[in-house]
Amino acid sequence: MTTIQGPAVFLAQFISDEAPFNSLDGICKWAADLGFKGIQMPTLDTRFIDLQKAAESKTYADELKGKIASYGLEITELSTHLQGQLVAVHPAYDDFFDAFAPVNVHGNSKARQEWAVQQLKYAAKASQNLGLNAHATFSGSLLWQYFHPWPQRPPGLVEDGFAELAKRWLPILNEFDQNGVDLCYEIHPGEDLFDGETYEMFLKAVNNHSRACLLYDPSHFVLQQLDYIQYIDFYHERIKAFHVKDAEFNPTGKQGTFGGYQSWVNRAGRYRSPGDGQIDFKTIFSKLAQYDFKGWAVMEWECCIKNQEDGAREGAEFIKNHIIKVTDKAFDDFAAVETNKAFNRKNLGL
Repeated sequence: MTTIQGPAVFLAQFISDEAPFNSLDGICKWAADLGFKGIQMPTLDTRFIDLQKAAESKTYADELKGKIASYGLEITELSTHLQGQLVAVHPAYDDFFDAFAPVNVHGNSKARQEWAVQQLKYAAKASQNLGLNAHATFSGSLLWQYFHPWPQRPPGLVEDGFAELAKRWLPILNEFDQNGVDLCYEIHPGEDLFDGETYEMFLKAVNNHSRACLLYDPSHFVLQQLDYIQYIDFYHERIKAFHVKDAEFNPTGKQGTFGGYQSWVNRAGRYRSPGDGQIDFKTIFSKLAQYDFKGWAVMEWECCIKNQEDGAREGAEFIKNHIIKVTDKAFDDFAAVETNKAFNRKNLGL
């Protein structure tokens, strides 16, 4: 078994135009001062990382890694959640998702997708240059608006959707494979990969590609009422990244899993800061340790109630207190006996 690395923090929800969150030096010092040991880095803001340069210049990647290390931090993974979303976008969402891409590809879905695919390929090489072995992303979606089977879905619609999704992702998965990096899909509402069944459908469509792995975030499963503990038993061999984000589900006589179009604070299912929700992280950390998870515990702040800086400070301590330093010996080793084949045969009556 391996002791989980951490605590780490996903920077996406903290980056802003105000110090210390507007520069790499500022945000690294802030994270280190809170006790974080790693940072998961989004890749669309060149104040923090120039993704193309990190892919094309090992010197730049080494310098970036060195600057972060000077604060006692490591990069856990790069993130292309927003770019991954744009690999597959249904036309109904075109206008919404244009904001994730450069202005020069707005209103041009083909150019936007090509840009997104190139971003993922840069991320594969950049991850290799930075010495990383896992990468975090979203799958995008062609089918999300059809998740409820009313009106009845035309026969073959779902299968065709996953076939197209696989067609778009296979060249990217191959690029990650060539660079020795696992591509970890965050299973998430709004993506075509939103639970175990849909992940397995995708896995089948990409021929069980060895790099089609998982970012485990139990908060999304609480909102779906999915067994997030058994999920680890099913998919532990594919789980290569981990978000520590809490959630709670409090259904009423007026709303349940669909949320009734309410704001986050008024939904039955809502995200919370680590320790403020209902998730059994003690069991999760035990399960991941049991299955020899070798990655990082990365806090993601998405609380609809608590201040983000309080959430980060408490989150660092929360993760630190949940990481299990795994044992290097069995508790009953004191009673062990030496291996003796003749003795064993005697005790078997042979």
